[in-house]
Amino acid sequence: MALSERDGADADRDAEHARVLARLRVVEEAAERIGTTLDERTTCAELSRFACQHVCDAAAVDLLVEDAAGARPRSRPEFRRVATAGLVRVLEARFPEEEGTGRRDGGSPAVRALDEGHPITSATVLPGGLSAEAVSVPLLAQGRRYGVLLALRAGGRFTEDETATVHHAARLAAPHLVHARRHAAVQRTAMDLQRALLAEPGRPHPNLELATRYLPSGGSALVGGDWFETVRLHYGRTLLVMGDVMGHGLDAAVDMNAYRSNLRYVASTDLPPHRVLRQLDAAVAEDETRRPATCLLARVDPARGIAAFASAGHLPPAVVGKDGTAELVQVPVGPPLGTGVGGYELVTRSLTPEETLLMFTDGLVERRGEDIDVSLSRLGGMRLPAGAGVEGVLDEVLERLDGYHAEDDVAVLAARMRHHPGPGAGPAKPVVV
Repeated sequence: MALSERDGADADRDAEHARVLARLRVVEEAAERIGTTLDERTTCAELSRFACQHVCDAAAVDLLVEDAAGARPRSRPEFRRVATAGLVRVLEARFPEEEGTGRRDGGSPAVRALDEGHPITSATVLPGGLSAEAVSVPLLAQGRRYGVLLALRAGGRFTEDETATVHHAARLAAPHLVHARRHAAVQRTAMDLQRALLAEPGRPHPNLELATRYLPSGGSALVGGDWFETVRLHYGRTLLVMGDVMGHGLDAAVDMNAYRSNLRYVASTDLPPHRVLRQLDAAVAEDETRRPATCLLARVDPARGIAAFASAGHLPPAVVGKDGTAELVQVPVGPPLGTGVGGYELVTRSLTPEETLLMFTDGLVERRGEDIDVSLSRLGGMRLPAGAGVEGVLDEVLERLDGYHAEDDVAVLAARMRHHPGPGAGPAKPVVV
């Protein structure tokens, strides 16, 4: 072989080696940048941005519209656009196959790509008459069709490597769509279960005014095990309950239901709050599958103007006075439920019809990187509008503590007695039993 020929062969090998390395870098980048969350729209946005950055002028992801349960199958697939990137106006392009038949009909490149299971390259015309090339790439995973990635290039053509790159990115994204939809389905199930359970708390006695809120955290997190309950007792008393099962997801919601059922049964025996916790702790500890939970009980007795509290690892309640000032109630904190350790104490406090009792889960006050004492002091130092009703108290507290944007689920309950205690009851001072 002549020297010039050998030099040419070496140059070709070097060029091929550089091309392969460049492809590998792009493939690695796709793995890092696509599917960073369990959110479907985020994954589609990441896919379209990746394609636009590396191979095209504009990109879009169109997902198939799913048929409702029991509905007749559609005669032709329908798509919804969930993400775009690049020169969005370029995405107004029309394909020759679509003219006169309507967007995304049976002859469109998108449908052909799904039917044939590989990218379909076609010519298109951009607004203004400029010709372009488009690649429709199917999003397929586990035998299901999810949609297509559309990549367009104005005034040029896609190389074989570029088509392979977008195809690889689509194959990488599709399993993430599977996981996102499974995650969303589990979260919906847990949310439906929790909402169904919280929608039917027991009714307090008419002598107690009550307001409750449950606010799930953002879609990036699974629903938690926050819950509240009210149980009617004898002599006009009501047991108020606020609980939080550790962890998130469907299992936490199921365990929350188990705690709630056990609590109702134990509370029906009319034991003092600290003994209710003791019985509940012992019962749950026998079932090793149950997750630990925190719980705060408040037995309100309007006839005597007294509230009795007991805590199993839960944050203290607050009392909002007539003038709107908030005060944390110092309740001895025992171990969480499910440990079998016991050791719960009772503390009582006077409560007047002008005061509002506030019970909540940690999502209301906790902030990432902040000491819990600082978080609680923020609540304890608030001054709410004087004379606000229980609904107004809840709304004001949630607004000031930004409960609607909390990082964790928030359950909160406000209660106020409707009438003054009977004659001779007298105020009760805090006492530990």
